[in-house]
Amino acid sequence: MPRPLFRYSVVPSLPDVLKPLIGLAFNLHWEWDPEAIDLFRRLDPDLWEASGHNPVLMLGHIDQQRLQLLARDDGFLAQMERVTDRLDRYLTHHPEWPGVLGQGEGPQIAYLSAEFGLTECLQIYSGGLGILAGDHLKAASDLGLPLVAVGLLYQEGYFRQYLNPDGWQQERYPQNDFHNLPVQPVLADDGTHMAITVDFPGRPVRVRIWKVLVGRLPLYLLDTNDPQNGEADRAITNQLYGGDNEKRIQQEMILGIGGVRALARLGLHPSVFHMNEGHSAFLALERIRNLMAEHELCFEEARVLAGSGNIFTTHTPVSAGSDYFPPDLVDRYLRSYYADFGVTREQFLALGREDAQNQNESFCTTVLALRLASYRFGVSRLHGRIARNIWHGCWPEVPEEEVPIGHVTNGVHVPTWASIDMASLLERYLGPRWHEAPGDASIWDGVGSIPDEELWRTHERRRERLVAFTRRRLREQRLAVGAPAADVALASEVLSPDALTIGFARRFTTYKRATLLFRDPERLARLLNDRERPVQIIIAGKAHPADDPGKDLIRQIVHFTRRPELARSVVFIEDYDIVVARYLVQGVDVWLNTPRRPLEASGTSGMKAALNGALNMSILDGWWDEAYTPEVGWAIGHGEEYNDLEQQDRIEADALYHLLEVDVRPLFYKRGNDRLPRDWIAKVKAAMRAICPQFNTQRMVQQYATQGYMPAAERYANLTAEGGQRMRDVAAWQLRVREQWPEVQIAEVSADSPSSLPVGSTFQVQASVRLGALSPEDVAVELYEGPLDQQDVIGAPTITRMTWDGGRDDGTYRFSGAVVCDSSGQHGYTVRVVPHHADLADRFVEGHVRWAQTPA
Repeated sequence: MPRPLFRYSVVPSLPDVLKPLIGLAFNLHWEWDPEAIDLFRRLDPDLWEASGHNPVLMLGHIDQQRLQLLARDDGFLAQMERVTDRLDRYLTHHPEWPGVLGQGEGPQIAYLSAEFGLTECLQIYSGGLGILAGDHLKAASDLGLPLVAVGLLYQEGYFRQYLNPDGWQQERYPQNDFHNLPVQPVLADDGTHMAITVDFPGRPVRVRIWKVLVGRLPLYLLDTNDPQNGEADRAITNQLYGGDNEKRIQQEMILGIGGVRALARLGLHPSVFHMNEGHSAFLALERIRNLMAEHELCFEEARVLAGSGNIFTTHTPVSAGSDYFPPDLVDRYLRSYYADFGVTREQFLALGREDAQNQNESFCTTVLALRLASYRFGVSRLHGRIARNIWHGCWPEVPEEEVPIGHVTNGVHVPTWASIDMASLLERYLGPRWHEAPGDASIWDGVGSIPDEELWRTHERRRERLVAFTRRRLREQRLAVGAPAADVALASEVLSPDALTIGFARRFTTYKRATLLFRDPERLARLLNDRERPVQIIIAGKAHPADDPGKDLIRQIVHFTRRPELARSVVFIEDYDIVVARYLVQGVDVWLNTPRRPLEASGTSGMKAALNGALNMSILDGWWDEAYTPEVGWAIGHGEEYNDLEQQDRIEADALYHLLEVDVRPLFYKRGNDRLPRDWIAKVKAAMRAICPQFNTQRMVQQYATQGYMPAAERYANLTAEGGQRMRDVAAWQLRVREQWPEVQIAEVSADSPSSLPVGSTFQVQASVRLGALSPEDVAVELYEGPLDQQDVIGAPTITRMTWDGGRDDGTYRFSGAVVCDSSGQHGYTVRVVPHHADLADRFVEGHVRWAQTPA
């Protein structure tokens, strides 16, 4: 195909009075401003839909005569002025962050993610991880957090889904036209497109930098589709999660290494870097290399400094969900780091191995991020526990409950996901602070003051719109595959705007068990087809293109929907994306979730549904495990975990049907003379009061700030103060600990206690510890005591630091501590030694723990 001799850009041509629309279109703040969305829809409703809700594309394609009319429309101009003024106020007046985050110029936190789900017209997301990242940025913007984000700008993004006549998922990859998206190229001083390079085997790859405005924050997106690159390299950023292992390591180098270089090229030097999943873990390597070169540091010094400012969030509940690269692939792409760091190949590969000594183990980016971060989080309370179990091998001597991985439970961006109808209702009865400070529980107490009639009518309108949307989409689906005219006509008759509506939408993979609800079709049909109390189900979701078992689940469900007894009550909507998600969470009565516990890390769709007046019915997994009480929804089962999966499916399907038959449906259809389901509405209100103030991204981002960003920034500042002497001291100390740790031994433990003591008594424990060349200030000697479980293991331990008695006898130090007997039963104690340094965020340095040996 011919290449152009010259390139030029064609930009929208607007009357002067309408030019503020360009600024509005290029800041995604419109995505969570209902009046701004209404303004763009008012330009041309049909074009708004045809453009995929893309105001930039609209402005470039709208009829010029229409623009001239709008330029004389006083009502439209007044609305545009209101929206523009609101954005201007938002951008110029924002909260200041205290402490170290409130100092210095420019953003101090960098947030890197492989995907961002910000709006439907910017298809650079696949699912929950990307939506969470997008909501993270919106909340950080609302809070005025000094944050900058980096991701990849995919030429094709994630696939669009359609089904063949048999119901088998097919994929298509439409091209993203960057110049008709709310994305702008970053220009260098000479007016050319700003770029950086990332070194690949035998060649540099040129990476262009683009910018998206997300309220107050910049999101920089990187792509390799540059004419100066070879064809293979131009395709690196083609598809999200596309290609083989080599394509994956290439993309992750562009994101992590390229992300750090892009920020430096932009003159931005954050001290804190947040790795959202392991896809961006290579940024930790680039930070170390930069610090070594810029400040003449050794590897250990740079590792200490970079690590002090690194934060990592893992989203996967199974180790197989992480990326693993064979050593030869790491050699090919990352070999230059071996020499730059001054380490051997095996020392480098050990950074990405759970067992540093296992030379056959692959290199895992999750392990790399865990080792090179000081603050580590799962995405729900249960997932934090699961993550500590999965990655226990990185700290094998540390008790599982003390593995240094905490949790910050996910949330949703409230202004983005509340329907326009619900937002108006909340504004009327809760005031404007429901979206300004959604984490304030006292605001949500106002839900109780909303009249039942108004809340119910608002929800009914959203259900009606969901049904209309579903019928329209189903008709389009059937026309696309050449369905018979009768089937196309039937699409306009499916579902009822008044029936109890259940929503199920997520990534289709086997552990999410999308077909659990269909395990007993006859029992389900009786539920759905009850004339007095009908139930209907709307389902959506994609399977990964390489996941045939997931695709087969979709095919099975599509075949279920074709059964005569289910055809009017069960619908599968193709091409699950933000648009479909919005209609579903804003319109269903019940949000259903059926994963195999504990394989759902968090989930957020149910939070969005609760915000819009739906009730959750879910397995006690992910966020629902900590949110559920009988007053706010329904739990399927009691949190059991099974070895026999067939038995699990049978038991939990029966529990699901029982809930629908005995609790959910009767409550929904219990109506008084006013035809209102008062008891159902009371449950909805209880759910909104409990869930909305807790499970939102403003609370989530504030928690990341207080538990991660602020302490990381402060630690980084302390280590670099006074010429970085404290950093050098810590690095030298770590080397000394590593060298001397084999010499650390607990020589003797003794106590003055009898075998039986009354509650409230205390006794003293003494320990003799050999420290080699280390001093007592280099370690913490700890009493580890508590009740014994059935396996004779100390559970729920109390950990007390023992006191150095001040003496030294033949190279052995003596420590003492007291055990307080505060409860009855069988108890036990032991003693351990761990490294200790005031400037470390992570007390288990390289997993070093020395336990007292149990007597033979």
